[in-house]
Amino acid sequence: MIAAHDRTPLPRSFFDRPVLEAAPALLGRLLVRELPEGRIVLRLTEVEAYAGEADPGSHAYRGRTARNAVMYGPPGHAYVYFTYGMWHCLNVVCGPEGLASGILLRAGEVVEGADIARLRRPTARRDHELAKGPARLATALGVDRALDGTDLCGPEGEPLRLLAGTPAPEPLLRNGPRTGVSGEGGVHPWRYWIDGEQSVSPYRAHTPRRRTGAVRRTTTKGS
Repeated sequence: MIAAHDRTPLPRSFFDRPVLEAAPALLGRLLVRELPEGRIVLRLTEVEAYAGEADPGSHAYRGRTARNAVMYGPPGHAYVYFTYGMWHCLNVVCGPEGLASGILLRAGEVVEGADIARLRRPTARRDHELAKGPARLATALGVDRALDGTDLCGPEGEPLRLLAGTPAPEPLLRNGPRTGVSGEGGVHPWRYWIDGEQSVSPYRAHTPRRRTGAVRRTTTKGS
């Protein structure tokens, strides 16, 4: 059960600030997913920041498209994208409207509703693996493009919400290079996690895959 003091919704002002401030502040917060079969609550343990059109690693680097339009809207909304033809990833829009920065929710600990999450992640051997990585997180929570644009600052009963939770203690905060981002965008140490958490995903540098003799770009850019 969520403690009473943790149930306060995060205000929109929490997200209406520079993405490098908002990203580490999200660690320890609670993501609530309401499903027909029940509620899943996830404590965020790993995130990645993306700085919009100024960031070569961002989906918004080349400007606004139909796919990334939500990123240009008000902060505090969900940006959901589909990648590799098989996975969804969940992001939170940050910063002033029009700047298109955002935070990729990379991993978390399921603190309520693990039995429901396991219905979508039956191959997870342990509970801390249910949402260990951005695609696993979205799969465990049943997140797809239908939730793109969802207001995460909405009232009780909305399909996705972010609650105050308990911020991670500053001595446990870590940061390093973003996972799987190539080129200039790969040098930024904008991946943040809570030290010692089993649900944090392993770091992987970008490695191009080869298919029928041709190099194929495999970068999973965040928001």
